[in-house]
Amino acid sequence: MSTENEQRTGLLYGFGAYGLWGLVPLFWPLLKPAEAIEILAHRMVWSLVAVGLALLVMRRWGWIRALVGQPRKLGLTALAATVISINWGLYIWSVNHGRVVEASLGYFINPLVTIGIGVLVLGERLRRTQWAAVAVGFAAVVVLAIGYGRPPWISLVLACSFATYGLLKKKINLNGLDSLAAETALLFPPALGYLLWLTVQGRSTFTTGGVGHAALLASTGLVTAIPLVFFGAAAIRVPLSTLGLLQYLAPVFQFGLGVVYFHEAMPPERWAGFSLVWAALALLTWDALRTSRRSRAALAATVSATAAPPSGASAAPPVTPAREPA
Repeated sequence: MSTENEQRTGLLYGFGAYGLWGLVPLFWPLLKPAEAIEILAHRMVWSLVAVGLALLVMRRWGWIRALVGQPRKLGLTALAATVISINWGLYIWSVNHGRVVEASLGYFINPLVTIGIGVLVLGERLRRTQWAAVAVGFAAVVVLAIGYGRPPWISLVLACSFATYGLLKKKINLNGLDSLAAETALLFPPALGYLLWLTVQGRSTFTTGGVGHAALLASTGLVTAIPLVFFGAAAIRVPLSTLGLLQYLAPVFQFGLGVVYFHEAMPPERWAGFSLVWAALALLTWDALRTSRRSRAALAATVSATAAPPSGASAAPPVTPAREPA
């Protein structure tokens, strides 16, 4: 029963994490007239404040010495911080410039780009269904490029940057909260320097936009940290296959907001391109579920064979269950 409760709690955390990430396009327009770079800088600064307070409460600082003592790992963390700042900045710019649908496409095709990186960088081998999904995804990008009259560069940069970030995180091997703290600590000096420069130039909306606007900019730290904490809580409670399915919630919500709330145009060629992307994701999901079932069946067979009595040994007599009194 406790395991079922843990998984149910994990699902709720997962829905919370991906739901908040899916609804975040509603938040960034509230920060206007701040430009994307100023919003990004505030996000870096206040994220460190939020994560630092969390680490202070948890008294978890031992990882800092270990990270500083490994120059290669520290360098990879700096690279991850740079890559995620590109992702964050472009996403904020996209939302505040009416490109929510194109941004959502980036997170739809992210699994396909991740597979491509696995093949090109890690030398992973793909199954037939995965190759088919990649081919369908490539066709979708071609269709969308024709529809837009240009490659969907926002989608491609978002997908590639986030997939690269995932690869770096895999190599760094820090948990979510510690990793975010390390990345934002590295981003903090240039971000704070930029904000101070804006203030000296008289262009900082934090100091000129009123108390409410300043509070909204400061809340970018919580907007960043809370979904990540929820994601970490979900990751230790539910299987990775379940998390893999939940990840589609965020771009689905983003796409829905772009079409229904922000009223972005969706001509037939874009519907065709998105339909191909969704078909590719359906193939990937089906393949992942099928592979997961086969792996569980193989594991169960191995456990059963290991637990079987040696050849020639007499099996234990069956135990007759006790009857309850009539």
